[in-house]
Amino acid sequence: VQVVESGGGLVQAGGSLKLSCVASGSSFGIDTMSWYRQAPGKQRELVASISSVGSANYADSVKGRFTISRDNAKSSVYLQMNSLKFEDTAVYYCYARVLVPTIERPRNTVDEWGQGTLVTVSS
Repeated sequence: VQVVESGGGLVQAGGSLKLSCVASGSSFGIDTMSWYRQAPGKQRELVASISSVGSANYADSVKGRFTISRDNAKSSVYLQMNSLKFEDTAVYYCYARVLVPTIERPRNTVDEWGQGTLVTVSS
């Protein structure tokens, strides 16, 4: 499975940006898909996640500003980011929990990560 993000870039504070991620090569589907971010000198943190049936969760810092969505037919997840702030500057990573069932473990999953896309918000 290959996970590839796109859509990062430079945006002014108050602006919007939409990130996209596709997880290709899965034969059995994808469970949870998420967006994480890592700012310089900080630990990677969860931004938002969405289940296979569309149930979404957000970090408190982005609630009301970011929206996560997914298209299961395209094995894709998106992050619409509005009202961006300087502190949203980070490398954003896509995460996919890929279903890889075995006879012994029918619900076995593998964690897959993208390479990251840089979002820079200028103040």
